[in-house]
Amino acid sequence: MAQYDVVIIGGGPGGYNGAIRAGQLGLKVAIIEGRGKLGGTCLNVGCMPSKALLHASELYDAATNGEFAKLGIEVKPKLNLPQMMAQKADSVEALTKGVEFLMKKNKVEYIKGWGRIAGPGKVVVKAEDGSETTLETQNIVIATGSEPTPLPGVTVDNKRIVDSTGALSLPEVPKSLVVIGAGVIGLELGSVWRRLGAEVTVVEYLDRICPGLDDDTAKVFQRSLTKQGFKFQLGAKVTGAKASAKGVELSFEPVAGGAAQTISADYVLVAIGRRPFTEGLGLETVGIVPDKRGVIANDHFKTTAPGVWVIGDVTSGPMLAHKAEDEGVACMELIAGKAGHVNYDLIPGVIYTKPEVATVGKTEEELKAAGIAYKVGKFPFTANSRAKINHEGEGQVKVLADAATDRILGVHMVGPNVGDMIGEFCVAMEFGGASEDVARTCHPHPTRSEALRQAAMGVEGWTMQA
Repeated sequence: MAQYDVVIIGGGPGGYNGAIRAGQLGLKVAIIEGRGKLGGTCLNVGCMPSKALLHASELYDAATNGEFAKLGIEVKPKLNLPQMMAQKADSVEALTKGVEFLMKKNKVEYIKGWGRIAGPGKVVVKAEDGSETTLETQNIVIATGSEPTPLPGVTVDNKRIVDSTGALSLPEVPKSLVVIGAGVIGLELGSVWRRLGAEVTVVEYLDRICPGLDDDTAKVFQRSLTKQGFKFQLGAKVTGAKASAKGVELSFEPVAGGAAQTISADYVLVAIGRRPFTEGLGLETVGIVPDKRGVIANDHFKTTAPGVWVIGDVTSGPMLAHKAEDEGVACMELIAGKAGHVNYDLIPGVIYTKPEVATVGKTEEELKAAGIAYKVGKFPFTANSRAKINHEGEGQVKVLADAATDRILGVHMVGPNVGDMIGEFCVAMEFGGASEDVARTCHPHPTRSEALRQAAMGVEGWTMQA
């Protein structure tokens, strides 16, 4: 029976980054992954392949919608969808091999198969050929991630009615696509197929897009998507879907009451969120009971079972790869007897559409609800010289700061490359920075990052370029 300090079940961002940190700390560690490739949902059927398609479709859209011609570049693009999918697969394959290399580099034992807990300190791994191996360990880390949440009345067959995985590999560009759910996944994947030529309609139960996003920011974002051709049916409850060989008939009715409606589409994407994945994990053998949503509770990553830890999507907090990574590192540091900590107030969120959306910290609605007095600084990208010269002036930067101390409480951005720039505010906020700290820091000209500084200036009313 193999003996370890740590056995990690799940090879996604939380699991593999945790494994790397465990190896760095000198722990004997094994990581178990049933998919056959490391990287989890994020790398294999989530973050990375979607970004490959977002990038490719953005270039195609620029070439076909007149953007290239406006720049003096005349081309006649032709879509080669199989090649677009092939380059996506090649990129994913290179990344998964890179993660596997990092396991070897950090002396992590990578075991292919499905892991399940078989009592305190024991994990059984079932290989592809059906054989089973038992591992003995002082610590078990559950890092099994999440799966798409199903929608009652709408059966995903990944032919005509697809989940996020199926939407990454459609065999053709739909003439029409209905996206159920106006969240991050639905809007990103909807953007891919809209750019390639599909008519996209988004059906959302709530009366707004992107639940949890700052209201003002969500409205700016929706206006931009509408200009691009997105259609929205908000406040709509989906009641059923009938798939045929040629398409889907989707039924929905107003949440507020009213006549039911039917919409026809070539494909329907169900993107109403994700749920923790714990199937067949053997939680009952150590007395762990998930809540009604399937979430495994934790106290500084410890579960109710001694020696069993949990990180990532399968536990509480935002279902984001970078949150899981931070938890994986902190968890291993605690196991090794060191200090481990994650600041959940400063987990950034990004939507990789065009324009991008990036946010960190509190929204205006949260600050109002908490009774916190705050000031607002805003700056539009239409007034940023680099954005204007690049014909990408949509969006804005909004900085929220404490009215008394000027400490930055939240930042919400819609615009070009804001996903890369939100890190500046993450650092500032981690150090307890004030809006004036950013406002008085020299930023290079001409860059989009100047919009961040101008918005920070705006908190005290001295924006200079708008």
